[in-house]
Amino acid sequence: QVQLVESGGGLVQPGGSLRLSCAASGSIFSINDMGWYRQAPGKERELVSVITSGGSANYADSVKGRFTISRDNAGNTVYLQMNSLKPEDTAVYYCNVTYYGISKRWINAWGQGTQVTVSS
Repeated sequence: QVQLVESGGGLVQPGGSLRLSCAASGSIFSINDMGWYRQAPGKERELVSVITSGGSANYADSVKGRFTISRDNAGNTVYLQMNSLKPEDTAVYYCNVTYYGISKRWINAWGQGTQVTVSS
């Protein structure tokens, strides 16, 4: 069984920074895309950023220039460095990973979510 463990959320003032981490563990042979989504109260879940196994990254327009995604392939970990945070960044952030495991098929999995609150 594969687990995605997220960390790094919390309360931060506007203009501050946070770094989210998501570590995938278990019977994983290979990982394709790794990404972050977020869901604010009363809104649908939206893509924040995704990074391919080759290191190519895409970002939502709302976070471009402020957020940076990276990954450690050896550690099966994806990071999201969030700078210049705004109150509208407040949401539950979810890690999303596509992996190939013992079932011998590609599976898309979600983390449990970590709360990010930007407020003075």
